[in-house]
Amino acid sequence: MNEIIRTQHLSKEYKMGYQRIKALDNVDLSVNEGSFVSVVGTSGSGKSTLLHLIGGLDKPTDGEVWLDGKSLKEAKDKNLSKIRRENIGYVFQNFCLIQELNVIENIMLPQLLCNKKPDMNYLHTLCDVLGLTDRMQHLPGELSGGQQQRVAIARALSNDPIVVLCDEPTGNLDKKTSCEVVQLLKSVNREMNKTILIVTHDPDVANTADVQIRIEDGRIV
Repeated sequence: MNEIIRTQHLSKEYKMGYQRIKALDNVDLSVNEGSFVSVVGTSGSGKSTLLHLIGGLDKPTDGEVWLDGKSLKEAKDKNLSKIRRENIGYVFQNFCLIQELNVIENIMLPQLLCNKKPDMNYLHTLCDVLGLTDRMQHLPGELSGGQQQRVAIARALSNDPIVVLCDEPTGNLDKKTSCEVVQLLKSVNREMNKTILIVTHDPDVANTADVQIRIEDGRIV
């Protein structure tokens, strides 16, 4: 299988007053294409920091990230933004939907930001797969938490990314809805062959992954 994500000696430090806090410490990681990987650890262990560095949302203090063989370290800011938009889908705990836009407008937004003409056939297929066909004209405030997360997943997939990064995607959902969202992500992984990396504190969510990675004190254990 092809290696889609690789990190080498990846570290991140934050300065707090006169102290330096090491959030991530010399992490080497390899993820194959089509994998479903969960990253678990206690609060403050560094799992979200790892996800943000892999996704190019933050820059490491040391080390390097490769995405599909391309070094994020060597990418200029403009190119890094392009890599993020075209290759990575993000799903966050708080959905991060634009409240003034309806469902289909939220989903097509990444395509518009890439100056693409929205592929309406593909977007309607996503809505169908994720059970949103009868909600496309609704605003986020008119949806349940589970439906909003479905919209966020569809938006993450709208640019047909090679990797989907999920940061506590079930954190604001009840148990039943959490299970539904995880099963949707599993379906996306299997049926669309999308590589999915999910950060979670929920052991039930973590156990659905093919590969489970545990981080404590900024290191893989």
